[in-house]
Amino acid sequence: MSWYRNAVWFVKGLREYTRSGYESASKHFSPADVEVSVAGRAFLVTGANSGIGKAAAKEIARRGGTVHLVCRNKERAEVAKEEIVTETGNQNIFLHIVDISNPKEIWKFAEKFKNEHKLNVLINNAGCMVNNRELTEDGLEKNFATNTLGTYVLTTALLPLLEKAADARVITVSSGGMLVQKLNISDLQSGNGTFDGTMVYAQNKRQQVVLTEQWAKAHRNIHFSVMHPGWADTPAVRSSMPDFYQKMKNTLRTEAQGADTVVWLAVSSEATKFPSGLFFQDRQPVPTHLPLASTHCPPEDEEKLMEVLEEFSQKFKSTSPE
Repeated sequence: MSWYRNAVWFVKGLREYTRSGYESASKHFSPADVEVSVAGRAFLVTGANSGIGKAAAKEIARRGGTVHLVCRNKERAEVAKEEIVTETGNQNIFLHIVDISNPKEIWKFAEKFKNEHKLNVLINNAGCMVNNRELTEDGLEKNFATNTLGTYVLTTALLPLLEKAADARVITVSSGGMLVQKLNISDLQSGNGTFDGTMVYAQNKRQQVVLTEQWAKAHRNIHFSVMHPGWADTPAVRSSMPDFYQKMKNTLRTEAQGADTVVWLAVSSEATKFPSGLFFQDRQPVPTHLPLASTHCPPEDEEKLMEVLEEFSQKFKSTSPE
């Protein structure tokens, strides 16, 4: 069935995920949804020094929000922060250097952050697509460590802060590629068989959808959502998918178009009128499975994913430096 899933997904992508798909969908947007002030509200955006993360952070800053940029590369992050401050006139932009592939570092950061700041909205945007199997210093496969475990640890660590906040939200940036993957909990670190970075990334993005659905059930006073930005022209796409980029570069969305639904989910009162735990594309909830694609999994697999991630999470929490 994988050939079928890939073919249906690609045809769907050409129609919906490109710039023309965004332009078509945006005709139905209500501009008033995002013409709001979020002064006094605090937002944390991971992977905020480029691409969709930076575009989203900039739009939130324009609306007066306090924005915490969580980035791995200090030099690029400082340039991004300066750009956001200059373009928006918002001085309440704070920078934190954290490697989202390092769970010990995430725990340490989150504990400090909880003591020093408030938080209304967490935007899990940081991600990577490593095309050859690489291990982190903790022995974790890098895509899994960043996209899945990093997202899990940061969100879990900040839940107590979000639980205390008014109109708390968690938004995770996934990918339409997850539609070609069925949740596979038997090989979370992709150690078996041929390593295909694109499919590993898609599997991680399926895992993020499952995380969002599970969190929504467990934490009723926080609004969780996960979204697909479409196919956008970002540095990550250029570096990780050069062949795809060369074929599609004239049809890709801008970074701002890719970030539009993130911003809408983060600032709009309309977004929270939808149930928690849904998957969004162009400001609308969309199905998480293609028709006839056989990507549904039993509930016990989803529960098992949460159990395994919690075990990983606690293991690294217990060894994190004080």
